[in-house]
Amino acid sequence: MNRKGEKIVNITEVRVKLTEGKKNRLQAFCSITIDDDFVVRDLKVIEGHKGAFVSMPSRKLTDRCPKCGGKNHLMAQYCNDCGAKLNEKRVSRGGGRLKLHADTAHPINSHCREQIQEKVLTAYNEEVEKSKMPGYKPPKYEDMDDVDFEDLNEDLESEKTGM
Repeated sequence: MNRKGEKIVNITEVRVKLTEGKKNRLQAFCSITIDDDFVVRDLKVIEGHKGAFVSMPSRKLTDRCPKCGGKNHLMAQYCNDCGAKLNEKRVSRGGGRLKLHADTAHPINSHCREQIQEKVLTAYNEEVEKSKMPGYKPPKYEDMDDVDFEDLNEDLESEKTGM
């Protein structure tokens, strides 16, 4: 615990995989290891309007087709399984922005979020500096071969616009 009585998150490792396109908002994927015992993968470093921030791992929210019961992303216009047209008004905004994603892992309080963000952004900035050196070879990052960066950037745009 620190002087204020707040727990200190012991992040023992941060791995960073920079993305290719620097014009995209998605700058890097990261994983963190806590206490050498627990790994959280698929944190993202995103360039926001006020600078870089860390986005927690998330999944797209889905609903079921009324005709066949197949799962579809909330913004889908047609069912992925049977092709039926889906009701455009099936998702209510609830007075605010449309929520399209749900975190699969996240800190419980702002102090923990700040500690994770500080460690991840420090490692990210170090990796950016290393990438400028001649002969730079990006580190291996597990599960990166099946990532569709175009799909991810579309998701980021839809999060930004609430569409």
